[in-house]
Amino acid sequence: MFQIACHEESFGLDRLLKLCADLAPTLHAMKVGRVIARPFTGSAGRFKRTANRRDFAMDAPAPTLLDWVQGVGRATYAVGKIGDIFSGKGIGDLRKGKSDLDLSEHLLALADEAAPGSLTFANFVEFDSLFGHRRDVSGYARALEWFDGVAGRFIARLRPGDMAIFTADHGNDPTWTSSDHTRERVPVLGWGLGARAVGQVAFADVAATIAGHLGVPAQGPGRAFA
Repeated sequence: MFQIACHEESFGLDRLLKLCADLAPTLHAMKVGRVIARPFTGSAGRFKRTANRRDFAMDAPAPTLLDWVQGVGRATYAVGKIGDIFSGKGIGDLRKGKSDLDLSEHLLALADEAAPGSLTFANFVEFDSLFGHRRDVSGYARALEWFDGVAGRFIARLRPGDMAIFTADHGNDPTWTSSDHTRERVPVLGWGLGARAVGQVAFADVAATIAGHLGVPAQGPGRAFA
């Protein structure tokens, strides 16, 4: 990925977004997967990222789970950065917000509103951006406690036949020494099919499992684990 950080007020947010949008096609042709606009505010020693980050991603090289589901006429919903990550492809209803609190409200609403047989794909960023990279252990712990409550409220709203999977795209251990992503395996937790151990699985297996649950033909290399 290629990231550009600029002061939102002195450089200008619109100018930063245009710069990244203009650069993205050239970098995508060089196989750089994402160009990321990272605006911030404040002054020396007190810089702070804003919620206006934008990712300009290369189109996926093949249809994704979102495309599979939408391709058979099912509804698809995206919450948060999912719209940017997948370049808006395969997404019928995109809901964004300024914080994980906003995104959690969208997720809870979709537990009630999403059409039967649909797919909802949500991404929460503050574990990474506010606590993991900054090595804020107590902040990370508070965020986990908060999300435990969100997950409980979400699961309580799910309907018979619904399935939920919770996982992450990478590790970001707040106790580690550098500010980079960390390399541990991430958990894959599910609800809705009864207790079972699935062992070590890949993201492609998660996609195949969801497709199978929805009765949608999987078009990737993954194997369903449930």
